[in-house]
Amino acid sequence: MDIISLQNPKVKYLVKLREDKRQRQRDGLILVEGVDELTLALNAGLKPQSLLTAPELATRSINHFNAELTTVSRAVFEKISYRDNPDGWLGIFPTPKKSLNDLKLSPSPLVIVAESVEKPGNLGAILRTADAAGVDAVIACDPRVDLWNPNVIRASRGAVFAVPTVEAESSNVLAWLRSKQMRILAATPSAEVVYTDVDLQAPTAIAVGTEDEGLTDFWMQNADIKVKIPMLGRVNSLNVSIATALITYESVRQRDAK
Repeated sequence: MDIISLQNPKVKYLVKLREDKRQRQRDGLILVEGVDELTLALNAGLKPQSLLTAPELATRSINHFNAELTTVSRAVFEKISYRDNPDGWLGIFPTPKKSLNDLKLSPSPLVIVAESVEKPGNLGAILRTADAAGVDAVIACDPRVDLWNPNVIRASRGAVFAVPTVEAESSNVLAWLRSKQMRILAATPSAEVVYTDVDLQAPTAIAVGTEDEGLTDFWMQNADIKVKIPMLGRVNSLNVSIATALITYESVRQRDAK
């Protein structure tokens, strides 16, 4: 066993890396925990700086691609872990570097633009929907939550590595979408058109905002069409990840029908 002490400097550093966005940005590193998440990251071509495993917890193995492998005690791993039921595997990776120009689109692309999403769980759920629906890319505009926050990676079940995903400023995203001749669809309760009544087969970017405030004026003013999801109850808004999933799968339905 390489590390058994909870006071080991590497243990303290990994806890800080887990909790501190500025530390991750300063060092250019992210944490990826779990066999499934690690497998997706590795299959996406990411090269781990190092891997940690707790033999007492690890019931599955992974190909660690000759990365430095450190064994730790169960207590040490549980201190480092950000999961309720850790499976004994965690990797430290250089932060992926992707820009809008790196995105490869299909002939009739479908892109999700998530503006200022502030909760890791919501962004993670949007990424899972994007993966399941075969979306070309997810673009996080002016995010309030770090795309590489360990809780985003966990909530996405590793889909952040399976779906082309980038962070960018809204103005740059708008220019990129226009250059790709993509129609921008804004989801807002104030719209008059129901999302199922719109043709979603053409190249489309689905723009969604925060639950409390919705999309900013920037995206509302630059949207080509605005749509709403019917609300028949007393609550006037849906969880942003649910709203995104409904519109995304309506596009999938229409494209499959065609």
